[in-house]
Amino acid sequence: MMTLEERKKKVNILLKKLKTLIPKAKMMLAYSNNWELVVAVALSAQCTDKQVNKVTQKLFQKYPTLHDYVDADIIEFEQDIYSTGFYKNKAKNVLAGAKVVRELFGGNIPKTIEELILIPGVGRKTANVVLGNAYGITEGIAVDTHVKRFAKNFGLTDSSNPDLIERDLMEILPQKEWFSFTYYAIEYGRQFCSARCRHENCPLREYVFTLK
Repeated sequence: MMTLEERKKKVNILLKKLKTLIPKAKMMLAYSNNWELVVAVALSAQCTDKQVNKVTQKLFQKYPTLHDYVDADIIEFEQDIYSTGFYKNKAKNVLAGAKVVRELFGGNIPKTIEELILIPGVGRKTANVVLGNAYGITEGIAVDTHVKRFAKNFGLTDSSNPDLIERDLMEILPQKEWFSFTYYAIEYGRQFCSARCRHENCPLREYVFTLK
């Protein structure tokens, strides 16, 4: 187990190398307003961004306003998002979320994590993604499966709990890097180090904490 100072030094090295490896890491989901961002992130759970973008290209044309989601038929909406997986739960959350955004927040996406997580289906990960991309606000670090795997592989956390991983990463990363770190870790996972990776050819192999 590394000390806090050792983790800080290591993550700074990793961050510099990630910036060289993946200089243009960023959000890949397509959207044109803050509500569409919430919808796209909700649909991306257990689904590729490529597939979500394919679905939302038609979805956002069919439901151009927040009110269209409030008035939507859930069975029809389920079919609209079917190919993103877990479509029943996603449809329930998105449509319920539209009502909460309209009734509780006057149709505007709120600007704090505490308020965002009042929207059905929005947890800390989604809230961090929305805040950073919609408003440039950084309250925390979005921890998805790629970020979790990266943090574990490189010994930046001892936890498997996303909330605790977020806490550990916030402790060792400068706050100005919190938002971008998520996308560097995601792209590293996509391009170089998948869930089945054994690290033989990983560009950052020498820094892996526990080789599988």
